Parts: sequence; C-alpha cells; structure tokens
Amino acid sequence: MMIEIDFSSEEALYQQLCDQIILGIATSRFSEGDDLPSVRQMADDIGINMHTVNKAYSILRQEGFVKVDRRRGAFISVDVRNKEKALSDAEKELRVLLAQAVCRGLAKEEIIDLVNQIYDEYENSFGDDIQ
Repeated sequence: MMIEIDFSSEEALYQQLCDQIILGIATSRFSEGDDLPSVRQMADDIGINMHTVNKAYSILRQEGFVKVDRRRGAFISVDVRNKEKALSDAEKELRVLLAQAVCRGLAKEEIIDLVNQIYDEYENSFGDDIQ
C-alpha cells in the first residue's frame, strides 16, 4: 500500500492519511472491498502512532469511505447514497479554496481548467462510476 506522509508538513498526520486513502480510491489505487492494513500494521508501515491511524480510519468511516468489521478489519467501502451531503461538503471546501485563489489573483479560467484536468484524471481512473 503506497501511503506517503510528509512529516515536515503542518497538516495533521491523520488528515494526510485520510487524504491519501481518498486519493487512492479516486485514482483506483484502492478499489471497493480492498482491505486496509490493521491499525497496528499501518502505523508500523508508515511510522506513526496507532492512535493517529485509528483516528484516520474513524473519520473515513464517518465520511463513508471505509467500513470497519470486527472480524475483517477496515476495508474500502464508498457510500454513494448521500450525494446531497457530498455536494454540500464540496461546496463548503471549495468556497474557501476559491476565495484563496481569488485573493492570489488566479483567473476563473485557470481554476476551471485545473478542476477539469483533475476531474478528468479521476474520471479516467474511476470509469463510469462518477456520474
């Protein structure tokens, strides 16, 4: 499992782990049903505390990207049922990112081109599942 944590980043380690797993799903590095390493194994593999991994798995479960089963452990399971919440969450995060972009002088066309480029990367990886 290719998880890269930047220990010099100001971003929290659990958030980096969450982001890496979500990016892995979007780019088809991780597929529906794939098992994630145990909390202990993931912590050992990337050199972080088990509580940090546990927090990341818990957040991913709450956000509908992972399911946790006592016998099986954590595995990829994307909940696609609540698109309204996903859209609301995306809008909230995009508002801040777009405000930052405007403050830094980025043009609307640059942002739209970037969004299209990134979305196309995910769509090509994820296939027809993105609707």
